[in-house]
Amino acid sequence: MDLGHLFLLVAAGLAAGAINALAGGGSLITFPALIATGLPSVEANVTNSVSVFPGYVSSVFGSRADLSGQRSRVLAIVPAAVVGSVAGCALLLLTPARAFEVVVPFLVLGAAATLFFQDRLRGLVGHPRALSPRRRFITLQIVVFVGAIYGGYFGAALGVMYVAALALVLDEPLNRINALKNVLSAAVGGVTLLVFAIFADVDWPAALTLAPATIVGGYAGARAARRLPSQVLKALIVTFGTVIGLVLLYRAFA
Repeated sequence: MDLGHLFLLVAAGLAAGAINALAGGGSLITFPALIATGLPSVEANVTNSVSVFPGYVSSVFGSRADLSGQRSRVLAIVPAAVVGSVAGCALLLLTPARAFEVVVPFLVLGAAATLFFQDRLRGLVGHPRALSPRRRFITLQIVVFVGAIYGGYFGAALGVMYVAALALVLDEPLNRINALKNVLSAAVGGVTLLVFAIFADVDWPAALTLAPATIVGGYAGARAARRLPSQVLKALIVTFGTVIGLVLLYRAFA
């Protein structure tokens, strides 16, 4: 790795950590950066998954004030995130990626649209306050599990998807939902780190270059997210999600 690649990865890690904390989708910065250093796509993907995990952890630390009162909720849904992540990692390592690459852009764009039309959709499916505790619990488990499968497989825009879906299920301010998203992203990231470190080819010099930068960026982004009004944060997440979806769509069909 030459000096130019080193600076590229550090800059990409700082930006990705902040974007992951604010909205999700930072992997669309680090993944192309790893490709630019000459890594094959699969190796770049698993290296990226390993690299961004510390940034997720620092995002949790930065948003910990918004996790107040959510301890029982976190303990209830993290197991679903762990199981789903293992399934997603298995899909990546054992199956061709082409079919999923075609579907992913539409999932991301759908997540952004879901958040944008959140109020109208609540009118159709009901406000979270109208959900029975049992229905809310089951829906939350499904959302977390399906999102974790995607996160274990590729992970870009996982935060956008989680925020969009959680906002339909939970009657919470967006900054508290964003903090919960950070915990789920960290859980998914922890599983991918363990699985890929054991079973996949990780470029460790590149990963160890990216990781510290994602920590700094993730903490700064999480602190910034706490100070943003809900409508501004929502606009940022929808914008990032739309851009990410269009980039993925271009990559899939280019």
